[in-house]
Amino acid sequence: MTAIGIMGGTFDPIHFGHLRAAEEVLQGFELEKVIFVPSGRPPHKPSGSVASPMHRYMMTQLATSGHPQFGVSRVEIDREGPSYTLDTLKAFRQEYKSDRALYFITGLDAILKISTWKSYLDLFDLSDFVAVTRPGYSAEGLHDLQNSLGAPRFSKIHFFPVTLLAIASTEIRRKVREGKSIRYLVPDPVANYIEKERLYLQDPGRRLDAMGGSNNLSCRVPS
Repeated sequence: MTAIGIMGGTFDPIHFGHLRAAEEVLQGFELEKVIFVPSGRPPHKPSGSVASPMHRYMMTQLATSGHPQFGVSRVEIDREGPSYTLDTLKAFRQEYKSDRALYFITGLDAILKISTWKSYLDLFDLSDFVAVTRPGYSAEGLHDLQNSLGAPRFSKIHFFPVTLLAIASTEIRRKVREGKSIRYLVPDPVANYIEKERLYLQDPGRRLDAMGGSNNLSCRVPS
């Protein structure tokens, strides 16, 4: 049976770290393709704390358009309400029936917090998980995760070291606000889009304060 990789995230913006991890998982697991799924409405982030869904979708399209085995899905952008991984995996399982195995690609940090995801135990009926890690990652926290999930579910998590690229979307946004170069952190078409659309020039925390919102931004998992 061939397999499909699904890479969910905010992608605010997408960068070479995301792309390199997807490439290595694609080859390592001999996947048919990897589908990137930009989050529509991250449930753990206040409204206004991230770029609009369409901006993030367009940047993801630009970043992946030259790769024949990369695709982008609008499933979370087009769906009403908060973007939950459970709903996304149900949609992909409905699309592919039993013809494809599904591998949801995320980071080890996100997997260690999977108990905070909506109906997280049900996720393992829909997909396997690839937890991308740094080479020589620490096993701290895995024992507790195995105990909470049970052996059958834990066995559906595949820990996969990838090339370390110390790139973070948070730092990219900061560099844009400070007028610094983001060349070689994101693909050129993404950098051009950010400049053209004038993204990230304002601190989202200040924007939320002006709106009367919270400045305590918690991370969505997976991110």
